[in-house]
Amino acid sequence: MARPDYADMPRRRKNGGGCMMALIVAGFAIFSYLGSSQTNPVTGESQRVAMTTDQEIAMGLQAAPEMARQFGGAVSGPDAAMVASMGEFIVRNSTAKSAPYEFEFHLLADRKTVNAFALPGGQIFITRALLERLQTEGQLAGVLGHEIGHVIERHSAEHMAKQQLTQGLTTAAVLASDSATAGMVAQAVGQVVNMRYGREDELESDEWGVRLMVESGYDPRALIGVMKILEEASGGGNRPEFMSTHPNPGNRIERIKETIATSFPDGLPEGLKP
Repeated sequence: MARPDYADMPRRRKNGGGCMMALIVAGFAIFSYLGSSQTNPVTGESQRVAMTTDQEIAMGLQAAPEMARQFGGAVSGPDAAMVASMGEFIVRNSTAKSAPYEFEFHLLADRKTVNAFALPGGQIFITRALLERLQTEGQLAGVLGHEIGHVIERHSAEHMAKQQLTQGLTTAAVLASDSATAGMVAQAVGQVVNMRYGREDELESDEWGVRLMVESGYDPRALIGVMKILEEASGGGNRPEFMSTHPNPGNRIERIKETIATSFPDGLPEGLKP
């Protein structure tokens, strides 16, 4: 009778224990994600998010100074006042006024990075590099309306919930396989999944940009001009779209045109500012 391979038994026990622990970790991650549903206070839709609206506001306020520092700091003066005034006008005259957030709009000193972004809870930023490329009030309204859309849709809170799920499943994969290579593959797949969610968020926020612009009296076609500015700033949009957190500006233009046509089948209201 063959002798048992005692040297292999500890490894087998370890793998068995790893599989059980993997099931526990994966189950907890999935249960937590499925149990994180909240009703969006503006859209009424059910979303899986990682925090309350009050926590979003607190996180945004806490992170704002450091984010501003990374782009040369927030500046004051006429241009900053114009940005704040435009943002406040859009919020005051659109669906955004029903959101439970403390919207604040900041101009950043950075003249090299063409960018605008929103933190959870309503802290919104635009760099000088982007502002100085904009040609009309409507284009600024489009940029800020897009960022307001990120806040309304709670994209940051959704992203955090998805990342927590991904991290939990990645950990479970490592425990189950006892293989660092498998863990790296699982993590890479998770990152790509989250990237794709990010691009859909951008397209959804473009739709909000169109809506908020019209509600506040601006022509949403100005947002198409913004996309052309972004395309030029990115070197013609030649980067592969799949591995980018933002859709190709050219593709966004087509989606914006579709949104306008669908939302206003009889044509845009008269008297909108360009």
